[in-house]
Amino acid sequence: MIRKIIQIDETRCNGCGACAVACHEGAIAMVNGKAKLMRDDYCDGLGDCLPNCPTGAITFVEREAAAYDEAAVLAAKKKREAGKQNAAPEYVSASNGNGAENGAESQLVQWPCQIKLVPVQAPYFHGAKLLIAADCTAYAYARMHQEFMKDHVTIIGCPKLDGVDYSEKLTQILRQNEIREIALLRMEVPCCGGLEYAAATALKNSEKNIQMQVTVITIDGKIKEVR
Repeated sequence: MIRKIIQIDETRCNGCGACAVACHEGAIAMVNGKAKLMRDDYCDGLGDCLPNCPTGAITFVEREAAAYDEAAVLAAKKKREAGKQNAAPEYVSASNGNGAENGAESQLVQWPCQIKLVPVQAPYFHGAKLLIAADCTAYAYARMHQEFMKDHVTIIGCPKLDGVDYSEKLTQILRQNEIREIALLRMEVPCCGGLEYAAATALKNSEKNIQMQVTVITIDGKIKEVR
């Protein structure tokens, strides 16, 4: 039958995986770092994945495709849920390679984490403490996860490397989600001022009363200033 269905341009896909998370039917999976439509009959054609794609790699097309099979989708969901229930916990031992043997578990709670890739609205933003961190801070400050990322949703960026003004994207994140507070972590170098400026501008433009604390890290990994 000819029907509306999604199409993924792999040349534009950056591998962030946001569409696979947004697809409740399980029609999309990540294959070799690229999003791929795995089964036509799992795609309902409603397009929940479209607004989550940061590069515009997903579009609608009209083509010959198998009809949406809701029964098959529900059966696959039930199978996945059963698999999760029977799976071992994510942090089960010191041998899982995540550093848990030293009490250094990763505190990253969502993916993607780069400012330019995260969707402007997502469930993990609701009621969150938001950490906006410069890329270099994770390398400069040894206890980044334990002291700053813990209990926060972390988004990272570097205005100099990305060559963009994050203020518009951050404004939309603040406007469209109920953010409880903001922590901004930056380096002492001048180029990091762009990240702080973008966050401050976004907070002002969002017209929300959210407390923001700025912490400045020195190039030798010490806390220089908190304001």
